[in-house]
Amino acid sequence: MSGTGPVGIGIIGAGVISETYLENLTSFPDVKVHVIGDLFEESAARRAAQFGIASSGGVDAVLNHPDVEIVVNLTIPAAHVPIAFQAIEAGKHVIGEKPFSLDRASGQDLVKRAADAGLRVGCAPDTFLGAGLQAALRAIHRGDIGTPLTGLTLMQSPGPESWHPNPAFLFQEGAGPLFDIGPYYLTALVQAFGSVSRVAASGSTAHPKRVIGSGPKAGEEFDVTVPSHVGALLQFTEGASSQSVWSFDSAVPRHGFVEIAGTEGTLVLPDPNNFDGDLVIHRRGAETSEVLESTVASSTRGTGVLDLARAIREDRPHRASGELAFHVVDTMVSISESISTGEFVSVTSTAPSVTPLPDDWDPHAATL
Repeated sequence: MSGTGPVGIGIIGAGVISETYLENLTSFPDVKVHVIGDLFEESAARRAAQFGIASSGGVDAVLNHPDVEIVVNLTIPAAHVPIAFQAIEAGKHVIGEKPFSLDRASGQDLVKRAADAGLRVGCAPDTFLGAGLQAALRAIHRGDIGTPLTGLTLMQSPGPESWHPNPAFLFQEGAGPLFDIGPYYLTALVQAFGSVSRVAASGSTAHPKRVIGSGPKAGEEFDVTVPSHVGALLQFTEGASSQSVWSFDSAVPRHGFVEIAGTEGTLVLPDPNNFDGDLVIHRRGAETSEVLESTVASSTRGTGVLDLARAIREDRPHRASGELAFHVVDTMVSISESISTGEFVSVTSTAPSVTPLPDDWDPHAATL
């Protein structure tokens, strides 16, 4: 055991996604949010007032807070690693939004620094801990579709600039459909098939500039500096393969499509960007598909933070780990390199095996 009672939380980043995190984290008895920090302190103050959080301020307000054990890093992608480094230097565990890092070197350094300091590091997405994907993984491991052989994932949309009030960063380094949306799908595929061994990919950009469609900056143009459409082939160390499309260039929206085909059937998984949904199975030889299971989420974003908090107290591995997130980053960097070179690129890292959540796992129970 490491300490007793609820685990103290501090949040850095008071942007759009922090609202969902706070809705969940303030409902979990095993954690307590003490402080919210942001570069724009007035934003932190508004979010703290919204959720009844006692303290707010800048980044240092979180890093220096004596009751904070875990820093939840909800900053923009380019700040993920620098803020995580600061949290580790302050003696805090840290878990952040995806992507874990923008390159291999900084991601490896982050994992090493945390280990050397005896601290935990973790990363979103934690959607694979949701009821939907956990049920799907149980079905696959039970053998409901036989031996899993291939995967297919699709995410297509016109892009988030129509609804996001500040979308420029989503089309620049550290984002685009690959780094922004890819982690959900890649994490789900790694849970189903194991580690990725090599990739091949192509990418394109439909428009070099885009226009903000809503909010106070509506009508402003911004530059697109990364591919806005990516197609990738993945091979896995255990022999399976998959194909994926992630696109901000399609007028036909397709969200959340993940299909795992095995020797005895095919399973259509819930949206990996959500925490619940239906599992649909197509059994070999059957004329129609069937809903294998309908799931309802007991919690959403922040579930990985809670698992980390309980893991610290219980002295066990946490599930949304830095090692898993780094393997996803390594895979995405390899995809980017394949787009540039036109060749297969090997993925040298491996993902740790993740123990499923127990059947009686309850985020709203007080267990510490």
